[in-house]
Amino acid sequence: MSDVVLGLALRFRLTALTQRYNSVAVLGAFSLINGFLSIGLMAAAAFVTGQPFIFPSLGPTAFLLFYTPQAASASPRNTVLGHLIGALAGYLSLVAFGLQQAGPALATGVSGPRIGAAALSLGLTAGCMVWLRVPHPPAGATTLIVSLGILAKPEQLAVLMLAVVLLVLQGLVINRLAGLPYPLWAPRADDALAEAPPGGGRSAGRTPSDP
Repeated sequence: MSDVVLGLALRFRLTALTQRYNSVAVLGAFSLINGFLSIGLMAAAAFVTGQPFIFPSLGPTAFLLFYTPQAASASPRNTVLGHLIGALAGYLSLVAFGLQQAGPALATGVSGPRIGAAALSLGLTAGCMVWLRVPHPPAGATTLIVSLGILAKPEQLAVLMLAVVLLVLQGLVINRLAGLPYPLWAPRADDALAEAPPGGGRSAGRTPSDP
């Protein structure tokens, strides 16, 4: 069972729930409720303010925060910086191909410049997340949302990042209530090491002269 579900059950004295029901069923119900609440709140904020507080890549981010909260990719640092990299890479790609004023690709169709912008944005996002060691897979969707013109104005990108921060704060509250050591910012060193790519460094005991 997810550590989040078990922690909340213990805190609110609901251990009987985990003993009487299949853990997959309980975990699924927890994911359903948290997904509904997290995205529902963002959708309500979008409705009240008329701003884009909800966008597709928030969905997989919410899943990471509440299903694998102790993974390095779900930490506040990786989540916020990953989406920031995606948003900036997407906008830079629009500028590079002169698409700042173009309509969204869904309405105008896919052109040569749009292909270039989409490819460049995803390449930049993937590369920068690896170079800066802040992998957060949903950011790959964020950068395409921008480079395809769905959210392309600077003020929209500011709201996008505010939505990410609000979702992270919700994840912090829920995971800490569950008694999990969810980080305030950077992932714990052992969590980050566990997600390091294979071959990301030389094997222990090898010297630079080894083949």
